Amino acid sequence: MCPLNKKTFCGYVAIVGRPNVGKSTLLNRLVGQKISITSRRPQTTRHSILGIRTDDAVQAIYVDTPGLHTKAIKELNRQLNKAASGVLQDVDVVIFVIDSLKWTDDDQLVLEKLQRINCPVILVLNKVDTLEDKKQLLPKLSELQERYPFKTIIPLSAKKNTQVDTLIHEVNRLLPEGPHFFAEDLVTDRNMTFIAAEIVREKLFRILGQEIPYAIAVQIESFKEENNIAHIHAIIWVEKESQKAIVIGKGGAVLKNVGQQARIDLEKNLERQVNLKLWVKVREHWADDERALRDLGYDS
Repeated sequence: MCPLNKKTFCGYVAIVGRPNVGKSTLLNRLVGQKISITSRRPQTTRHSILGIRTDDAVQAIYVDTPGLHTKAIKELNRQLNKAASGVLQDVDVVIFVIDSLKWTDDDQLVLEKLQRINCPVILVLNKVDTLEDKKQLLPKLSELQERYPFKTIIPLSAKKNTQVDTLIHEVNRLLPEGPHFFAEDLVTDRNMTFIAAEIVREKLFRILGQEIPYAIAVQIESFKEENNIAHIHAIIWVEKESQKAIVIGKGGAVLKNVGQQARIDLEKNLERQVNLKLWVKVREHWADDERALRDLGYDS
C-alpha cells in the first residue's frame, strides 16, 4: 500500500487491434490473471473488459476491446466496432496490437482511427515467437514507425510471456499523476455473472471450432449460492434450429462436454462447488436485432 504522502499515478489504457491478434491473451498477461476469454476464432471478445494492475504507486486500468474490422455486416458487428472505437476517446494511453509482421486492411482501419486521438500510442508486434527469421523485424520496425508517430514499438509474445514486462514498464511511465480509481486488490470491474457467461462461451468456441455458429450468445438466467455451492443456470442462444442441433450434439454430447469444462473453470474462479445447467434456445436473427442485442448486453 502506498504511503499517504506519496505521489500516485493512474490512467486508462485501451488495447486495440483487429480480430485475433492476441489482445485478450495480452490483457490476461498484463494483469497476471485470466479475466478475458480466448480462442483461435476471430471476434471472440465482444465486450470491453477492464483489467486492473496496481504496482505500488501506479495503477493501470487496461481496457480489452472487440477487434475492429472492415466487414461489419450484421448489427452485432457494427456494435462491436462502435464499442471499440468509443473506448479510444477517453483513455490516457493506447496499445495497438498487430500480428507480428502482418498488416491488413483491418490494421489500416485501426490506424485511421488513431489519427483522431491525442494520447500516446504504443505499437505491439505480438506473436513474434512464431517468426522463423527474426532478421525481418528490424526493417519492419522502421517501416511501421513511418506510418504513425508511435511512442515506442515493442515486439513481444503474449502467449510465451516474452517482453510483456517491458510493455508494463512503458505503460506505467506514461500514466498521469492522480488518485487510484480502484482498490489495489481488484483485477477487473466485471462480476461473476458476466465471467460465468464468458467462460461458457469460451468453451463453446473451443470445443466446436469451425462448426460453431458465429451468432451464438450466452445469458445467465440465475446465479445463486447455497451451502457453499454455486447454482448457475445459463441459456445458450442461437439463430436457427440447425445451429441448436450443432451446439447440443449427438445425444447431448457436445453440450455435456461444454458444461463439464466450464464447470471446472468456474470452480477454480469461485473456489467452491458449482452446479451448472445449460439450455439451448433459438432467437431468430438476434445478431441483427438491436433490441435483442440490448437484452443480451451487446449495446455499445
